[in-house]
Amino acid sequence: MNNPVNSERLRQQFAFCLEMDKEKEIGRQTYLADGTRKENDAEHAWHMAIMTLILGEYANEKIDLLRTISMLLIHDVVEIDAGDTYAYDEEGKKTQHARELAAADRIYGMLPPDQAKKMRALWDEFEACETPEARFARTMDNIQPALLNAAAGGKAWSEKGVHLGQILERNKNTASGSQTLWDYSRENFIEPNLESGQIMPD
Repeated sequence: MNNPVNSERLRQQFAFCLEMDKEKEIGRQTYLADGTRKENDAEHAWHMAIMTLILGEYANEKIDLLRTISMLLIHDVVEIDAGDTYAYDEEGKKTQHARELAAADRIYGMLPPDQAKKMRALWDEFEACETPEARFARTMDNIQPALLNAAAGGKAWSEKGVHLGQILERNKNTASGSQTLWDYSRENFIEPNLESGQIMPD
């Protein structure tokens, strides 16, 4: 016999699922590979999840793939309230943590308490970047935009006048999740765009 349904729990879960649809409306600064338009947060999360399934074998340490993918799928939902903060927007970064903290309280708080605690713990883990899963998730969060930027001919980097030093600063911890993927990204995504002038030298 099926367990009786907790109608309030189910209502909260569906309300959260509906709220997640708003991620499709959060624009990012990274172009799709064909350069025709910029991706949104939902596309970014989905793409990183797929990439982790394929590239997880290159993690520096053994990782729980499901935990890592779960982290990537939920870590940017705070941008429903906080908005996307561009990687090189120094002014926006000053208030980013406070904005995202308030958003995490509201959005994960929509869930039943046990799931709210679990999802919030995953977000906190990603932010702290102290576990193998969080380190690899952060690597994916940096590698995926680099992949798309390179595929689009460095369009976003060029438009924003991004310098190599800015990219290296943003990626200072990327190798901690995967040295292999960072090396590949630098050699195949970043350096060719530096040589072609899409990335500004320091």
